[in-house]
Parts: sequence; C-alpha cells; structure tokens
Amino acid sequence: MVSSLIRSKLVITRALDRHTVEIVEGGAVYQRDGVIVEIGDAGDLAARYPVDEVLGSPHHVVMPGFVNSHHHVGLTPLQLGAVDDALETWWISRLGKRKVDLYLDTLYSAFELVESGVTTVQHLHNRLGGTVEQMAAAANRVIDAYGAVGMRVSYSHSVRDQNRISYMADEEYIARLPDDVGALLGPVLRAQSIPLEDNIALFEALHDQHRNSERVRIQLAPSNLHWCSDKALELVRDCALRHQVPMHMHLLETVYQKEYAKQRSGGSPLRYLHDLGMLGPLMTIGHGVWFTEADIELAAETGTMICHNASSNLRLRDGIAPLNAFEAGGVKVAIGIDEAGINDDRDMLQEMRLVLNLHREPGMHDRVPTAGQVLRMATEHGAQTTPFGASIGTLEPGKAADMVLFDWRTIAYPYLDEEVPVLEAVLRRARSRDVDTVIVAGEPILRDGRFTRIDKKAVLHELASALAVPRDGDEQAQLDLARRLKPHAASFYDADPQHGCSCCRPFYHMNARQ
Repeated sequence: MVSSLIRSKLVITRALDRHTVEIVEGGAVYQRDGVIVEIGDAGDLAARYPVDEVLGSPHHVVMPGFVNSHHHVGLTPLQLGAVDDALETWWISRLGKRKVDLYLDTLYSAFELVESGVTTVQHLHNRLGGTVEQMAAAANRVIDAYGAVGMRVSYSHSVRDQNRISYMADEEYIARLPDDVGALLGPVLRAQSIPLEDNIALFEALHDQHRNSERVRIQLAPSNLHWCSDKALELVRDCALRHQVPMHMHLLETVYQKEYAKQRSGGSPLRYLHDLGMLGPLMTIGHGVWFTEADIELAAETGTMICHNASSNLRLRDGIAPLNAFEAGGVKVAIGIDEAGINDDRDMLQEMRLVLNLHREPGMHDRVPTAGQVLRMATEHGAQTTPFGASIGTLEPGKAADMVLFDWRTIAYPYLDEEVPVLEAVLRRARSRDVDTVIVAGEPILRDGRFTRIDKKAVLHELASALAVPRDGDEQAQLDLARRLKPHAASFYDADPQHGCSCCRPFYHMNARQ
C-alpha cells in the first residue's frame, strides 16, 4: 500500500452551493492507494496515520483537481495558422493545418492543463479516418500521451456522417463550387467519411481495451445535429444506453446552427434530441449559446448538462451563453477550454476567471456567477460529464485522491487583506506559477512545479524540431485548398440570419444605444 498525508493552510473540499464552500482550516487529506480515507485536522491525522510520504505544508491551499470538460487538440489552431474568425469560415482555415504527431501534440496541451490544476480532461477527437484498426491506433496515441503525464482522460471520437463542410449535404455543397475547387475538396471529405458501423466498432474496441484502466474512460460524442443523421444519432444513443456511458454533443454554438435546426426539426434542436430519447444525465451539450428559455427548462427537467466554453465562444464570434439563466434554471454546467483559451493556451485558472467575470450583469442583484459556483463547474459538475463522475470532483472519503495544491504565499504576496475569502483570492489571483503540486490517484504528477513522469523540455524540443521543416506536398495542397475555398465558404452565409431574427432577443441587457 502507498499512503500519503497532504497538509494545508486549509482544504477546500467542495462547493455546497453558490455561496458556500466546505473548508477544513489547518486540515489535511490522508489517502491510501489513491483513495481518500479521511480529511481532518493535520495534527490529528499525522498522529493517527503513519504514511509513506508527506506533501504540502501550512502554506498550501488544497482543492479538488479541475476537470476540463471539452478539449480537442494540442497545438492551438492559431499556432497552426487558423486565425480567429467566425466559426463557419474558421473551419475552412483548419483544413490547412500541419500534420503533427498525435502523441507529442497531446503532450503539449496536457502540460498546460496540469500546470493550471487540471487532473481530468474530456478529449473530443475530431476527423479520424481509415480502418477501425488505424483509428484505434490513432486514439491510443492520444490516450498514451495522457498516461505518460499521469492525467485522467475520458476519450471520445466525434461521430459525423453528413454536412462535413457546411449546413448542407457534401455533394450539394461541392456542386456550388467552381469545378476545380470542388474537385480538390471531394477527396478530402471522402477521406473523412467513416461508415457508421465503424464508429460504433471503434468505440466498442476502445471501451473493451481500457475497461480496467484506472485513469482512462471511453465515452461517445455525436458531433452536432447538422453533422449527424437521425440514423447516426440513434446508433450512438443505443450504444450509450447499452454501455451506460455519457455522450458529449456540440449544439447551438452559433446562430447559424439554430437556423439549420429550425429547418430540419421545425423547432428546437434540444426538443428534437429529446424526442429521439437522447436527453438526460448521460448527455452533455457543448456550448448551448443559443438556448431558449424553453430549452433551459427542458435541460433542467431531463437532467441534461451543459459545458460552457466561454473563451471559444468569444474568439469564434459564437455569442455568450446565458450562464446566469442556466444557473437560475437549475441546469448543471461544466467548464471547457475547447480548442484554446482567451490567451491561446489551456490555462484552467484563466478560464474560470473569465467565466466568473463575463456574466456580471449590471445592477444590485444576485445575477452574477459566484466563486463557489465556478469552482463547482470546474470540479464536481465537470466530473459528472465524464464516466469518472462518481469518483472525482470533490474531496471526501471514498473518492479518488485527485487534488491541486496552491502556494498561498505567492497568491497573497506582497499583501492580501485577511478579510478576503480564500476561494475568492485563488480564483481571482492565482496563476499557473502558483500551482505547486498536482496529485492524481494519490500520485504527485507535478511537484514543485515539475513533472514527475516525463521531461517536458525534451518533449517540447522534439515537437519544435518536427515542425521546423517546411510543409510537405500534402500539407501544402491542403493549405492551398483552404485558401481557395474560404471565399466561397463565406458567401454561403451572406444572407445573415441574425438580421431581424427574433431568436436573437438577448438574455442579458449589457448596454444601451441611447
């Protein structure tokens, strides 16, 4: 047995509600074999439990490890040449990205996640292709990278079988293009075409392979309503129910997706999914920017969760999700950094701070996010969007010993009034530099700011060296295609549905023209 005592200035075990967090001052966490046994007074626990290792100190704040509930890639799209744009044309820019080794790429973002206190990530893998065996090998390159760092990962590949480039059938879209551009795009889209049965077979293979893994889970990701036929949605639904695994689905990210859903379903896409039997505690909606009041009521009624991706929504002109309405309606909300945060990195502390400040409606009322609420989003609620939900997200006996230790001395330096609540100080002031230790299943995977399992500097050097060479012929051809396709892609959206659209009556009154 391996045991340790994690000492602290105080232990923040969980958020009880918007305004109340559970705190043990002068506390410690005793864990054995990766599971929390007891939380209590540090002196008392030290006297009663002989341990193999003591971590932390009276200068540390201990909190549950964070969960990034929506993540895709390592090197950011901007690093790979896709400058921020409207989502629908930004997709086109991404066609021109470099080929990057999946293992090194995943390690790059894993470093940033762990350094900001993330212990669990939900990895949504886009654009797989090939045979089931080839896709499984690619998936395991990603999974192995998280294992090399020591993180938990809930992995899923994105299921899509239609409308890969826009909100219409691929063949119809290609027919609208000049012949020379369409001839280049066709093979690219066909290479991304995977038989629906192969999508399910891939899930089954990965799920069986990792069923006994402590830190790996496999779940399902129907990509989005416009990307999935009814047959695809039904197959994913049946698979999720059969294996009792969660689903994570992008939905209502932009107003164009809302218009598409109206045309396809005649109303709310959330109601459409409900009628297909897909809503409930197994479903998390990624984004949900354009939810209506009725959608929020339906999500709350069914126990459907939402993952709020604040940075991504701002960067890609999606809009601002009505977080305050979600909270008031009783919907559980998690936090995702998506492709990259507002600073083009994967800093969970920065993302939490953005969420805390983005939704501060003017006025003398309580319609603002609170520190307790944001902590719960980044921990307990995030955990519940993954198959790890019952074992992580809070610090309590019987749960996994996943936690992050902050150095209070650097957070409070050179001065911090003693009246400031500690959680407020952490969420508003802490940076990655203040993350001292990150523990997963009782194992310090980051200690004194250094990774314990892997040489970060060597990995980054290898990644930089691999990309220091010029683009090869295939990469250049993809870039040329993206450049030629983008003007035609933008013209598809000239009839902007936002002009005069009743669906755009906002939840927030943020300013005034007169």
